[in-house]
Amino acid sequence: MDYFLQLLISGMAVGLIYGFIGMGFAMIYRATGVVNFAQGEMMMLVSYIAFTLAGTLHFGFWPMLAATVAISVLIGLVVEVLLIRPMLGQPVFSTVMVTIGLAVILRSVVVLIWGADPMPLNTGLSTEVIRIGPAGLYPAQLYALGLMAAVLVGLWAFFRYSRVGIAMRATANLQTAALLMGINVKRIFALSWALSAGLAAIAGVLIGVIYDVNPGMWTTGLRSFPAVILGGLDSVFGAALGGVLIGVVENLSEGYIGRGMKEIAGFVLILVVLMVRPYGLFGKPDIERV
Repeated sequence: MDYFLQLLISGMAVGLIYGFIGMGFAMIYRATGVVNFAQGEMMMLVSYIAFTLAGTLHFGFWPMLAATVAISVLIGLVVEVLLIRPMLGQPVFSTVMVTIGLAVILRSVVVLIWGADPMPLNTGLSTEVIRIGPAGLYPAQLYALGLMAAVLVGLWAFFRYSRVGIAMRATANLQTAALLMGINVKRIFALSWALSAGLAAIAGVLIGVIYDVNPGMWTTGLRSFPAVILGGLDSVFGAALGGVLIGVVENLSEGYIGRGMKEIAGFVLILVVLMVRPYGLFGKPDIERV
């Protein structure tokens, strides 16, 4: 039982990071209908930026996180304006290819600037394991839980009560109707990329603190993609829950079945779920009149 609880709790901790990345995927897809395959690389880039801030300015965890999120939001806006906005009106496939090209470029840029060796992200956080019953977690993993709760509450309030959040929901439902109602759709697209980049920054900092910073971090973005498929590509909150479920399934499968299962367990899970609910657990089916 103790072994099961250890796998469960540590899987939830990893799943929270998947959830942040998955929410970034869903944020962009919900607003624009485009899957950003550079989300993992964005997360890796801002993690290295956090490493530079911690090393040169000696920021602690919270100041570094705030600065990294702010820088990441600016990067997201620049990417949207320079690379994505010119693709408006073009086939979705073309825009997706732009994100794939961006992903390849970011991988090369990171290695060119920072090198290929793993480096610790020192923020002054304790590395002592905190015992929760039979399970042990690092302080950064507990911070991930608190940050996820705060982000979910903040996004819920933003989408429900703010004018911009309501405009984003309207744009996600039907872009043409949103334009007719006077909503600046281009601005909404830019905001979705900015918010997605901010979520990637939180994930990047947490991964860097827990596992060190390295050029292979982008694969975490690929492994978190099942989370957004599981929760529903158009559901930001579903992606968060999907990330936790994927993290737990990966840990349990590796713990009870064997090594190597962790890499494929998430994809096996979404294959099973999609056969029952093709639009994910919390996604909405597209209904078209013919």
